[in-house]
Amino acid sequence: MRILAIDTALEACSAAVLDTESAATAVYESLPMVRGHAEALIPLIARVLDRAEFNFSDIDRIAVTTGPGSFTGLRVGISAARGIALATGKPAVGLSTLAAYAAPLIAVKDPTAVVAVVDARHDHVYMQVFAPGGRTLVSARLVPMREALRFAATGAPRLIGTGAKLLAAAWPPAERPPSSVDPLGAPDINWVARLGLAADDTGDPPKPFYLRAPDAQPQNAAQLARR
Repeated sequence: MRILAIDTALEACSAAVLDTESAATAVYESLPMVRGHAEALIPLIARVLDRAEFNFSDIDRIAVTTGPGSFTGLRVGISAARGIALATGKPAVGLSTLAAYAAPLIAVKDPTAVVAVVDARHDHVYMQVFAPGGRTLVSARLVPMREALRFAATGAPRLIGTGAKLLAAAWPPAERPPSSVDPLGAPDINWVARLGLAADDTGDPPKPFYLRAPDAQPQNAAQLARR
């Protein structure tokens, strides 16, 4: 199977092609960026496909991170994935950004939990806690930092994500410190591809997984009355 993976959820614009029938590793490209994903993504995908010597029609499945993350960034990646799926007639699957962060740490045989954490600003974080084997201990949620520490500060877990340093800096002194802190700006796109291979195809197009409402809301007063 050939998977095209896309990630624009956070601080990178990334794409990868994973071909399970080839012994070669995935072909990928990841550009660190906070904004500008919309302009960068399609040329980046074209370069990755060209290096893999594939056309869009050669892809069997598209995988894309659906959040939590930047509202604008998520829309860019999801729109691209849905558009490619529609044009090629191939399925597209959505993947949690938090699960993508945690995947490489879960794959390592380590007896400590994994806390995937994304800075949501204003003293809040998005977080999910995984057991060593990948089972969810604390489901994905948006919480104040104090509540995040209550969920995470047991057993010297491994922290990963844009909020990892924030969580580590606020760690209660009475608790064992995290065994590792990895402040990655975005998930490893190769693991997004691997998760895309394993994901169930529900037949539904990917949708944003925001965990909170967008900051910008339509003005009801400006809407025209329906007849």
